[in-house]
Amino acid sequence: MYPGKVTALIIPARNEALTLPGVLAAVPAEVDHVLVVDNGSTDDTPRIAKKCGAKVVSEPRKGYGRACQAGISAYEADPPDIVAFADADGSDDISRLSEFIGLLTKGEADLVLSRRIPVESGAMSFQQRFGNWLATRLIRFFWGYEYKDLGPMRAITWNGLRKLNMADADFGWTVEMQIKALKIGLNARELPVAYLKRKAGRSKVSGTLVGSLRAGLKILQVIFHEILKGEHNG
Repeated sequence: MYPGKVTALIIPARNEALTLPGVLAAVPAEVDHVLVVDNGSTDDTPRIAKKCGAKVVSEPRKGYGRACQAGISAYEADPPDIVAFADADGSDDISRLSEFIGLLTKGEADLVLSRRIPVESGAMSFQQRFGNWLATRLIRFFWGYEYKDLGPMRAITWNGLRKLNMADADFGWTVEMQIKALKIGLNARELPVAYLKRKAGRSKVSGTLVGSLRAGLKILQVIFHEILKGEHNG
């Protein structure tokens, strides 16, 4: 905990009962509240999350963005100063969130993002690498800022988050946040973070070719939607 600042971590999870204990055990002390959003799990995800000390809310409609929005809604009545997001699969070094929170607390950034550095073979698929490359190049061309990644682990001030008016219900959530942050002038920073293979189970995105294609198309759809809305440098 940082004096005078309250931090909440939102973890969307669907069928991640095997990975959640390790993820929740690694949450740094600087995080005051941990919320797991059960996104339609058919395993013991909600029970395991509660057993490990996390608060749980349910969003039965599948969709990464929906799960994130459900977590945000759960804090509306008593909002934190900083909100962090992380996946439940154990791929990110979640202990590094302390550095993210530190930058926000000191006023050195409004949004801090993970730049994933794969340190294990197979940590990121070819489809993920290519999709990141294409998406970040498009953002650089149209908005003049060179992101290196669309890493899901991130932290943002509550005030900054509310100004974004996030809307995507699925895998376009991450790129939507990064583009809208540029549009409204938030100070975005990226930190390199070691990226591992998921600890158990199969990815909903990169675990199948169809899943990868769906996610890639959704990301491109969000980018071009934001282009058509204007407010870019292209």
